Amino acid sequence: MTGTTAAGRDRSWTAPKDTGPPILTTARDGLAVAWRNLIALRRVPRLLVFSTIQPLVFVLMFRYVFGGVVAPALHGVAYVDFLIPGIFVQTAVFGAMNTAIGLATDMQTGLMERFRSLPMARSAVLVGRTTADLARNVFVVALMTAVGFAIGFRIHAGVPAFLGGIALVLAFGFAMSWIFAVVGMAVGDPETAQAAAFPVLAPLVFASAAFIPVNTMPGWLQAFARHQPVSKTAEAVRVLVLGGPASTAVWEALAWDAGIVAVFAPLGVWLYRRAV
Repeated sequence: MTGTTAAGRDRSWTAPKDTGPPILTTARDGLAVAWRNLIALRRVPRLLVFSTIQPLVFVLMFRYVFGGVVAPALHGVAYVDFLIPGIFVQTAVFGAMNTAIGLATDMQTGLMERFRSLPMARSAVLVGRTTADLARNVFVVALMTAVGFAIGFRIHAGVPAFLGGIALVLAFGFAMSWIFAVVGMAVGDPETAQAAAFPVLAPLVFASAAFIPVNTMPGWLQAFARHQPVSKTAEAVRVLVLGGPASTAVWEALAWDAGIVAVFAPLGVWLYRRAV
């Protein structure tokens, strides 16, 4: 009788749920999921390789193909110094698309159901995915910096201001990951997630101040280009690199980051709860 009872208890036993502070529990679980996603990059290094090729192509293409056309509109500012901050922001936005594809893949393969059976915070899956993508962005932005210096990019406002600009880029990439987390959770299929992400990416990146001055655009497009998050972040990073009063631009960029996370993080968690 005792053996039967013990066996029954063993079959029905589950790991106890953590009773610590919710924020610490979520952070710990999120870091565990983030580590799992980073291990996947180590085991499949071509994912990281191809995620760096695209930014390199953009750097070289815009620097040497469009630089001569855009340079006269910059009033003495070297186009490469204007371009690289925009490339940083573009890299963060395009990198965020991996969040949508990764989450959609996890849903399709049934991994979400396995996560749900574990005693972990429900938001940890999304926190872990966005944190892993943030770590990947650190590597990619560092590589873009090295390439930028190789083709003539220079810092004009000092190293601390430049590092502040890099931090701003990473914060923006983290915020954008939450938008694409919602996209991935909403569609639930990696191919569809990639297709659905581009209509979001294209207007934000190409109708912005990332690559060209906004005042060279048609008048009807300038209003959108001036007041969208990619432009605000690119302009803030550019001021930190080139020099000048940066407080207003930086606070506007941070306000966009906070607003995006405040809207899309709860929405992503809600979709996750519905999906699994």
